[in-house]
Amino acid sequence: MAKDPKFTTGEIAKMAWLTARMAKRGIASETVYQGDLEKKFTKIVDGAREREEREALDAVAAEKAARKAKYRK
Repeated sequence: MAKDPKFTTGEIAKMAWLTARMAKRGIASETVYQGDLEKKFTKIVDGAREREEREALDAVAAEKAARKAKYRK
């Protein structure tokens, strides 16, 4: 499995809320459908991975631009 990204405070709060809802449904019965909550949880994790990749690419581009600007002086 891929390494988990660093989550924002909002993402952590959403995942905690979903985990609590899943636990509540689990207490109600083991046969209660939780797929909808699991999909939302997975979507948050995937979004965080995409955000982290975007930020890494932006950092590389900014570094490259800074090097170019340094040599233009």
